[in-house]
Amino acid sequence: MSVSTQDPAVPVEPAEPAAQSRLDRFFEITRRGSTVRREVLAGLTTFATMAYIVVLNPLIIGTAPDADGRTLGIPAVAGVTALVAAVMTIMMGIVGRVPFAVATGLGLNAFVAYAVASQMSWAEAMGLVVIEGLIITVLVLTGFRKAVFRAIPAELKAAIAAGIGLFIALIGFVDGGLVRAGTGVPLQLGSGSNGTLHGWPTVVFVVGLLVTGILVARKVKAGVLIGIVTTTAVALIVNAFAKPGPSLVDGKPNPDGWRLNVPTLPDPLVQKPDLHLLGNVSFGAFAHVGLMTALLLVFTLVLADFFDVMGTTVGLARQANLATEDGTDMPRLGKVLFVDGVAAVAGGAGSASSATTYVESSSGIADGGRTGLTSVVTGLLFLGALLLTPLVSLVPSEAAGPALVVVGALMIRQVRDIDFTDVGVAVPAFLTMTLMPFTYSITNGIGAGFVSWVAIRVAQGRARQIHPLMWAVAAAFVVYFAINLVKAVTGVS
Repeated sequence: MSVSTQDPAVPVEPAEPAAQSRLDRFFEITRRGSTVRREVLAGLTTFATMAYIVVLNPLIIGTAPDADGRTLGIPAVAGVTALVAAVMTIMMGIVGRVPFAVATGLGLNAFVAYAVASQMSWAEAMGLVVIEGLIITVLVLTGFRKAVFRAIPAELKAAIAAGIGLFIALIGFVDGGLVRAGTGVPLQLGSGSNGTLHGWPTVVFVVGLLVTGILVARKVKAGVLIGIVTTTAVALIVNAFAKPGPSLVDGKPNPDGWRLNVPTLPDPLVQKPDLHLLGNVSFGAFAHVGLMTALLLVFTLVLADFFDVMGTTVGLARQANLATEDGTDMPRLGKVLFVDGVAAVAGGAGSASSATTYVESSSGIADGGRTGLTSVVTGLLFLGALLLTPLVSLVPSEAAGPALVVVGALMIRQVRDIDFTDVGVAVPAFLTMTLMPFTYSITNGIGAGFVSWVAIRVAQGRARQIHPLMWAVAAAFVVYFAINLVKAVTGVS
């Protein structure tokens, strides 16, 4: 079966010269309709949109106390976060040969920090993360994870891709400050009490959104990256003259301040990384909190990681036109999933929390990235971030956010493959797409889609059309959603 590899939004450039043929052959650059230059620029774009993890993960993992009140510390977590992202992203590029970057998973890290480490030591919490990663890796080696990927109906895969587009667009809106939590309502426009826009960082985001959207609409090469760089430059100028400050000043909220990073040139630029957390792992959680509690925590980690990555892989493969026409497979799928499983182990062993394939990879794909060379470039930049950790904080979320919104607009185009005239397809697809952004969880959206797909097919008298693995996965998600009831029945706190 043929594989479409050219994104119509990205023009094909001439093949690279013969001197680069070995590199070309290894990554299949020309065969996938790309060039070395485009892959390098795409790697820069991906790094620019996800470098925030080196700043954000330490704020979550590094500051949360464990059961004994100890914290890991921001500098140490920043170092291992960059190292794990660098090594595993390069491995994804060389082994998986796809433009997917890997780093500590948001959501999973919060669960580890506030639901796992709060019941045990940090070393024991990371031990459970290592066990989760080993289970995921075994599921890959046995072919189970790949079989589940292929068992998902094509319509659900399209819904997953579109839902991820909405999800990352929401991330962009929230991180950019255009959409914020309001009083009495879940979300509101801007930071004003009446839903109006104000504050210089919001202006920077809006300017960046317009610039990036225009560049991509005009099919400018590396338009997403140029948009990020241009918006960052605007942010530096705005910060120098307007001085809006951070979103928190002396512990008090500053709604007109920068959401995450204040765009200023850091001093010093080079800083020796702190990697003393490597290998700080213990497997004593089962004795510390009890067998049932530890198993439930591991089960939750496995299920969330398994399907979060599955959804991300589906969405990215479809966006990069690496999936087959029926959406049931992609090149080197087994190796891609294997690297992701190893990344979970590496994240736990490095005390950075479980690492996973990043949905922000879509920004590099939108800039033309089609091969593992994109990932290798992104990984090398993360290696540089080990020494230049202060410089990573230069790009504010208001400059990276517009790229995520524009990429989300590109990914939502997957809805064209969903037959909304069939209610049995429309309802699961709609739940999948909407619950991802509404609940801020890819896993929740996928779970709702799976369970409703099976339930509606049975109600329609079409149970025979359901793949056996869909039954098994839907049942697992029922347990996942009812985990609090399970805890109550079993008496586990």
